[in-house]
Amino acid sequence: MQACLGNAPPPQCCWQRAFPRARRTPGAATTINLIIQIIAGIIGGNAAGSGIKNLSLGAAGNTIAGALGGLGGGQLLELIIPALHGTAGGGLDLGSVIGQLVGGGAGGAILTAIIGAIKNAMSKQA
Repeated sequence: MQACLGNAPPPQCCWQRAFPRARRTPGAATTINLIIQIIAGIIGGNAAGSGIKNLSLGAAGNTIAGALGGLGGGQLLELIIPALHGTAGGGLDLGSVIGQLVGGGAGGAILTAIIGAIKNAMSKQA
């Protein structure tokens, strides 16, 4: 077997054949942003539900409302501040990740609180 040398062309080097370079698609950064927003929304929704007991929707309700609110809030904030989408090369920087976390968490908390308030208002009328 031929030894892998740093200056050998890629097809001849055994470690490069064994571990091919991962390909990043243009949608990879968008997918990561969506995942960050959803997770932050879940955390924000559950935090709002546990912090304000009379607006809580239960564990599953807080999680679902938080995820939807995180997705909506993160996307809305991304439209307002385009720099949160990441760098032009499709990568993620720290500022972008923090912005997605803040937007998703706030959106999840706000939507959970709104739905909880509507649920409480409807239960008082009935």
